[in-house]
Amino acid sequence: MELNKDQRVMSEEDTKPQDPNPRLASEGYSVLLDVNDGDRLVFARLSGGAILKIGNKNYSLKPLIGAPFGSLFQVESGEDGSFLSRILPVKQDSRDNRELVDNNEAQNLTGEEIEAMRREGAKGDEIIEALIANSKTFDMKTQLSQEKYKLKKQKKYAPKLLLRRPFSRSICEAYFKKYPARIGFLRVDALSLLLTMANVTAYSDVLVVDMVGGLVTGAVAERLGGTGYVCNTYKGSSPYPVEMVRMFNFSDKVLERIVQSSINELSSANTVSPEDNNQQKVCNAENNINETATSYIMVEEITVTAEARVVDNVVPESKIIKAPKAGAKASKETVEMWRENGFSSLIMAAQDQDPWSLVKDVLPLLSYSAPFAIYHQYLQPLATCMHKLQQEKMAINLQITEPWLREYQVLPSRSHPHMQMSSFGGYVLSGIRISTT
Repeated sequence: MELNKDQRVMSEEDTKPQDPNPRLASEGYSVLLDVNDGDRLVFARLSGGAILKIGNKNYSLKPLIGAPFGSLFQVESGEDGSFLSRILPVKQDSRDNRELVDNNEAQNLTGEEIEAMRREGAKGDEIIEALIANSKTFDMKTQLSQEKYKLKKQKKYAPKLLLRRPFSRSICEAYFKKYPARIGFLRVDALSLLLTMANVTAYSDVLVVDMVGGLVTGAVAERLGGTGYVCNTYKGSSPYPVEMVRMFNFSDKVLERIVQSSINELSSANTVSPEDNNQQKVCNAENNINETATSYIMVEEITVTAEARVVDNVVPESKIIKAPKAGAKASKETVEMWRENGFSSLIMAAQDQDPWSLVKDVLPLLSYSAPFAIYHQYLQPLATCMHKLQQEKMAINLQITEPWLREYQVLPSRSHPHMQMSSFGGYVLSGIRISTT
């Protein structure tokens, strides 16, 4: 029997595949599986026969099909063996804390009893369990309050140490949280903006004016990854300290690419000023002293807890392994190459200097069309520098950017911005150098 036009249209619509819901993990989707909170990250394509090996057992991924993204699964055992089971969201807690009174009478354990448990060798977890068992109000607290209570007691009676790899982000965040003045109040998003605006990529020759302890130098060297050069330049006879570079655990290959040279040496035509010769002699003398005498290095302990203090200890070199020093003098051949070809980009972070007084000397060291990025804590010095650059017609595409960062707490049913955040992270002036002729 021949179908009429309306019937044919309806049949085509019925057989046409529907677009899958992007919020659900449909069959055939590629998904990222995070095992044990980051212990393993596995990409997989969902299908009825797909399996994932966890430990010594294989688990079917079929229960994941049709589940919303963000669902949590756990391994459970049944009559047919182990399988993945979805953990449903926790129901809304109906309890509240209105009846709780903070009068220091809710805990039955005394301080003397807790100290006695410590002397007897009780572990921190055992002390916390004892505190919970002897608390009159723990069962009355909401689930969130119980978690906060456990976390508070854990910090006091069972402190934990997280060993993190020091890299540009973690170092910047640690200093910004405790001693922001040491890095010129340079926030991590402003640091990343500097690297982006200066187009720091592999095999670049980056000129750096680093007056923030070596944080910018280390971040540039980290991104270069042992290719290209990062040259620390300075005015006068003394280079700016870059001791923070030692925290990055760079290899010798990367350290060889971190050099320093004065502005006068880089800008002079095949001549070296007397002050640069004096500086070279001072560097040689310091190297000889380090080789023949017992030296001492500063070990800086950065802590972020309210109870601890930040101290600077002088430790004999014989008791610790000395970190290799970065920032050797640039070779004559390398300096000649930069004089002829120029640097590929410039980054400045000199909060104690007027930006224009430095830019007018270092900008001519760049090649034409090279980008630059200048950081300062305050807006007005950068605005003045931008105006001068426009007047002298030294750069184009000039803009001042204020980075903005908001950090969120992401937890079930209580995601919100952090209550205490930095108001601003400074300003960045960026542009492209052009020929004035």
